[in-house]
Amino acid sequence: MKIFIPIIIIVAIFIGLNSIFVVKETEHAIKFRLGEIIRSDYDPGLHFKMPFINNVRTLERRIITLDMRPEQMNTAEQKFVEVDYYVKWRITDPRAFYVATNGDMLFTRARLSQLIRNDLRDEFARRTLSEVVSEQRREMMEALVERADQRFQDFGIDVIDVRIKKIELTEEVLTAVFERMETQRLEFANELRSLGRERAERIRADADRQVRVLMADAERDAQRLRGEGDARSIEIFAEAFDQNREFFSFWRSMQAYEAAIGTDSDMLLLDTRSDFFRFFDRARPE
Repeated sequence: MKIFIPIIIIVAIFIGLNSIFVVKETEHAIKFRLGEIIRSDYDPGLHFKMPFINNVRTLERRIITLDMRPEQMNTAEQKFVEVDYYVKWRITDPRAFYVATNGDMLFTRARLSQLIRNDLRDEFARRTLSEVVSEQRREMMEALVERADQRFQDFGIDVIDVRIKKIELTEEVLTAVFERMETQRLEFANELRSLGRERAERIRADADRQVRVLMADAERDAQRLRGEGDARSIEIFAEAFDQNREFFSFWRSMQAYEAAIGTDSDMLLLDTRSDFFRFFDRARPE
């Protein structure tokens, strides 16, 4: 009896320990009875099972991130890009998940990767490069999530998000894109230069027109002022002539003498009795 009592105690402890199991908050628990699923909706805490008849398997309850390997994908304009993306998913129905995949996480990851990759290739093939890097990328991701949910509905999986981390162009595409950008910028620059030359011609033509108008106005005003000045000058001369006709005649003759014989090299042969020299003939009666 002394030998069997410790054995019995040990067996009882072993059976007791194998009769309970703990479900964590981060786990799903599935209880089997001889290989048949009998329950899969356990809450976190302590639960019981029949030793040697029931066995329990746990699955991840938290969100799982599947970080995909960067792959080359072709756009609608036949340009290859390297896409780096990831998928976030979780198990929502452990019974359906186990039945569909036998609880094999490697198989699930491979199947999920293959389907998401194919769907992503199809989305890229329907869009141009500018569309996949613009606001349409959000629509593309939402379409991928919705399609993945439909595909994995029988797997007990909920695909939460498919997100592109980075899109990089290949060397060939980069060269083509830079060349196209350079061509577009050159065309835009030439267009701006052409518009600038056209505007400059319009400005110069308008400036020339304004100059001609201003010169014409100035010439008109100058002619008018000269005419007014000449008229005023004649009027002043007339008034002066009327005040002292003899002196005015003498002064005008002096100006004529100065203009005609004002230098030593001038020589003029005239009759002193002519009217031009009347002020030099002192014997001539006044």
